[in-house]
Amino acid sequence: MRERSEGAGNQVLIGVVGYGYWGSKHVRVLAGLPDVDVVVVEADPGRLAEARRAHGAISTTTSLDAVLPDLDAVVVATPPSSHAALALRVIAAGKGVLVEKPLATSVADAEAMVALAAERGVCLMAGHTFEYNPAVWKLKELVTSGELGRILYIDTARLDLGRYQNDCNVIWDLAPHDISIVSYLLDELPDTTSVWARRHVGLRHSDVAYVQMTFARNEVDAYVHVSWLDPCKVRRVTVVGERKMAVYNDLSDNERVRVYDIGVDALDSDDVHAMPVSYRNGDIVSPYVQFAEPLLVQNTHFVECLRSGLPPATPGERGLDIVRVLAATDAAARIRTEVALETLGPAS
Repeated sequence: MRERSEGAGNQVLIGVVGYGYWGSKHVRVLAGLPDVDVVVVEADPGRLAEARRAHGAISTTTSLDAVLPDLDAVVVATPPSSHAALALRVIAAGKGVLVEKPLATSVADAEAMVALAAERGVCLMAGHTFEYNPAVWKLKELVTSGELGRILYIDTARLDLGRYQNDCNVIWDLAPHDISIVSYLLDELPDTTSVWARRHVGLRHSDVAYVQMTFARNEVDAYVHVSWLDPCKVRRVTVVGERKMAVYNDLSDNERVRVYDIGVDALDSDDVHAMPVSYRNGDIVSPYVQFAEPLLVQNTHFVECLRSGLPPATPGERGLDIVRVLAATDAAARIRTEVALETLGPAS
């Protein structure tokens, strides 16, 4: 393993466990930070070889236990079902840990992680990358400033073709992003949720789902559409207000946030032939958003928390909150009810 750089008092040695889709991104970002050394921990020799090809003389190992005593912190970027066991080992060793979403695959595991981190006094950070996204910050500014007026509802879509998971369904895989975004925008967790989810391919997990959440304090509904089985890649959040509407498109190159000065006003009329609403049309504005890679912002913040001892902006408790919502979607999917059309009787 590469030794720490000479004479650097702020030098931090971070192990990245898992060199898959997200793990490789973490390695790239962390390896580019000043006074940070990275060790890749991966059981697959082929992936370790890929890491060495991509990053030159980077340190690699197949065993976390072999390097854990020397590490300052760990990033867990393995499949979700392994998050809790790995993070608990790291926390028990007194090391800080950043865990990719979801924090765990059960409320009990997430609670155990939060409790042990508090007991050991170590940094436990949830990898809610979009809460470190400048475009999402701009969207929150629009919501909290009142520019959009009273928020009526929020709609999100996270769709793509591929990256089916073996150990969780599409909601646990993709919806943590959107649940964290919506609850961040509203500064509130949902009170209730309902779910429609279906498995179309494979034998185990649903691959298309719609989640509805109600936020009682803000009197807002939110709708989350996620899919592993869609021909178009979509990463979109739409916030509909009484005065204006805003759309955040994460795939846009230069207009990630658009504000639409449009809306509708209800009309009070006894004339059944009259329009029930009037329409307002105005300008479409794209506010300037200084781009910064969210993963870079997030991981820089993680390193700063390790050095300062300050709590992260997305602590383990925040990850636990999102896991509780995800667990509620499982319960909602199990108890869903359907109405047979024949029970409604003939049309009058």
